[in-house]
Amino acid sequence: MALTQVSSNKCAGGFQKVFEHDSVELKCKMKFAVFLPPKAETHKCPVLYWISGLTCTEQNFITKAGSQLAAADNGIMVVAPDTSPRGCGVEGEDDGWDLGTGAGFYVDATQEPWKSNYRMYSYVTRELPKLINDNFPADPERMSISGHSMGGHGALICALKNPGKYKAYDATVLASGYAGPPLDILLDQGRDDQFLSASQLLPDNLIAVCSEKKIPVVFRLQPGYDHSYFFIYSFINDHIKHHAKYLNA
Repeated sequence: MALTQVSSNKCAGGFQKVFEHDSVELKCKMKFAVFLPPKAETHKCPVLYWISGLTCTEQNFITKAGSQLAAADNGIMVVAPDTSPRGCGVEGEDDGWDLGTGAGFYVDATQEPWKSNYRMYSYVTRELPKLINDNFPADPERMSISGHSMGGHGALICALKNPGKYKAYDATVLASGYAGPPLDILLDQGRDDQFLSASQLLPDNLIAVCSEKKIPVVFRLQPGYDHSYFFIYSFINDHIKHHAKYLNA
């Protein structure tokens, strides 16, 4: 499948690039960002897939999180796709911030008028990895997945439906019926997150299930931090290192 390079910037000794392509799953043009560490010039590299939250594009993570230095140090490619199809003309897709454009939720829609285009689960788990493996120096045996907000839940969905596909991932809610390979979860939560106070994120559910299933989880409630990318910027290095433990093992 043909890729069109949208931008390329020297960054952290490597390159931060953005590409566009015609998506088969979503039936529209899609953009994704890929950070190529210096190691990618001579070796295949493990890949960390980062999936973002509501209202974001591929730009939010690469311009606000500051992940490139840690990714370069650990020889990890980072791929960050857009959060939904765009410009498909689906009735209602631009009516609100929490459904439709910018809000694909990383699931495959099953009902009209959404099901023809809103197939972000299949895009993230199948189409995008194939594109990356076919066009970049990626090691297909070393993949992991992480995300923020809607993307944190999306990372969990992708990992739990594909046991063993990803070497590590971060999550906000863990399904109690998981029976795949061993997990090692790192979860940071801002104590002043407005969605925590509104009882929408429910991290206590994760802790309870992990305890019951004897799944290792490090949960860090960070005083003073909210839901923004300032929070992500403050702790992204720890998460890159968490993934590197498994990707570079």
